[in-house]
Amino acid sequence: MSAKKEDSIQKHFAKSVLLCLLAFFLIPVISLVFTQHGLNTWDSEFIGSVMSRSRMSSAEKEELRTFLTANPPSKACAGPVLDPVDNKPLYNSRVCAPYAERWQFYQVGQLSKWLIIGGIIGVLFIALLGLIAFTNRKLQYISFVTGWRLLIVACVVEIIAQGVIITWLSFWLTAFFFNSYVPKLILVIGLFVAIGVFYALVSIFKRLPPIGDTEGELLSRIDAPALWARVDALAKKLKTQAPDQIIAGIDDNFYVTESPIKIQGKTLKGRTLYISIPLLRILDTSEADSVLAHELNHLRGGDTTNSAALGPKLFQYDMYCAMMYDNGATRLVYYPLHLYRLIFEFALKRESRQREYMADRTAAKAVSPQAIIHSLVKISAYSSYRTQTENQLFSSNQRHDERIGISDRVASGLHDYARSENFVQDIQAGHVPHPFDSHPALPERMKNAGYNISPTQFGDIVTQPPIQTWVDLIPVAAQIEQRLWSKYEQDFGSQHEHVLAYRYEPANAQEEQIVLKYFPPVTFELKKGQSIQITYAGIVQPKTGELLGWDMVKGLNYTDGYGSDTLTITHPEKKMIGNKTTAIKLPGIAKQRDQFKNTLGMYWERHQVMRAEQAAAAQDKQNEPPSAA
Repeated sequence: MSAKKEDSIQKHFAKSVLLCLLAFFLIPVISLVFTQHGLNTWDSEFIGSVMSRSRMSSAEKEELRTFLTANPPSKACAGPVLDPVDNKPLYNSRVCAPYAERWQFYQVGQLSKWLIIGGIIGVLFIALLGLIAFTNRKLQYISFVTGWRLLIVACVVEIIAQGVIITWLSFWLTAFFFNSYVPKLILVIGLFVAIGVFYALVSIFKRLPPIGDTEGELLSRIDAPALWARVDALAKKLKTQAPDQIIAGIDDNFYVTESPIKIQGKTLKGRTLYISIPLLRILDTSEADSVLAHELNHLRGGDTTNSAALGPKLFQYDMYCAMMYDNGATRLVYYPLHLYRLIFEFALKRESRQREYMADRTAAKAVSPQAIIHSLVKISAYSSYRTQTENQLFSSNQRHDERIGISDRVASGLHDYARSENFVQDIQAGHVPHPFDSHPALPERMKNAGYNISPTQFGDIVTQPPIQTWVDLIPVAAQIEQRLWSKYEQDFGSQHEHVLAYRYEPANAQEEQIVLKYFPPVTFELKKGQSIQITYAGIVQPKTGELLGWDMVKGLNYTDGYGSDTLTITHPEKKMIGNKTTAIKLPGIAKQRDQFKNTLGMYWERHQVMRAEQAAAAQDKQNEPPSAA
């Protein structure tokens, strides 16, 4: 890991700890200081009033002052304060009557103290569960599920308790210091808190989204008998159960999983091995064997069993965290949840690295150290070059034809890339791609496998054509690959075209055709025969029919109304005070209000993205070095 990346991780962790502490303690501490100040002020006023009316001697007054200071009226809120002479209550019930000012300050102060104590327990609890995750792999699942449930309960309690305090402070802060209060502020904060509590509770029971389709095709024993026989033999050698199914795809990785997988509308359960046909084409059979042995070791080591149990829980937890962050009323509790997830992720990555080292050693023993290291070099090279190729294609401002030819581009350019100056640096810094694990860098894996080669040899390894590959022994490989690449490139081209609709101004008829495909004019009918139209170019106003271009828009403010909604547009031009504005009345828009708002926001966002892209392109062009004469 580079020093820069490590420093970034440390800063992110420190920031997460700070935000977690603020979430737990900021409001309770402010509340405790304020309530204590209020009680002390009233106690001082009470004692001063008693002393001013007393006709005792100086010694008696001092004795009384000392006693009252040690036993102020606010102390009666916790229970009766007894007179030391006759052992009767010193204060009557009116001193701290239920729901009176002093009683409120005392109760909120006590609630703040308990929240502070709860916050300390919460921080220690997060640290303890993180320690368990680091030290005991078998307890990771129990640790996470227990921590998740308890943290969610604690967070709901925090929202309710801190919400009560914030609502109470919204009245008393102004009432205490300025003898006034703002009813609207109290109402808004109260509603905000209620929304937060409701959202946090509803989100607990949010159902997971359905499993997405895995892009690939099942490879039956009839389709690839030689490959299946080799997988069975390796599984037997490693003393583990063979996978229940093999999926062939075109992603740039191999992996195994015991989580349910959905493919072509059918959900598969049990042990699944995913193989990459493009990668099998560049690996000879021994190199591919080492990769298969590596993946089967994950099945033997229980890695996939643990991932299958923990994976859905992590996904559900992450989904809950995202919902807490997205809603402003629940943002407060996101930070403790995020800190715990961050600590747990560190533990998972640490464990993952150890499992990767073990799987590499197993592959080196089952096949050979050379085979596993050579396979890693080739996979890293292919993945790095494919990523660069796809990024270049996606960054193009020209629409691609139906036949993009990503596979051919990668295959034809991989050798030149392996001989380029940047190749060795890319491979040494990069990680072998994998959907579930955090893999160590290549130099570390070479040392672990006991087979070190010079970076100068990487290019020779990649450019050396394999004598025989497993693709040669899979009769249906070419057909599967063709079908998958065809669908992949179709989706790639569609996504790229959609992005172009955001990039283009447009400058010509072809570009306008693409923009209109995704951003056609949308007309909303209003009362009295009027209509307002939203286009990629701007807003066609209802009364005049004039186009108000998006460049004339600096801000949008929508106001719901009983008879007529109003869209207020802020312009870039300045006037004496502030910017110029245009108010557009929208009578009869109520039934289309949400659709209008969504369309308005989407089209304005498109224009802003387009202008930002133009500015970035102009800046890049300005920063280009001058061409040689």
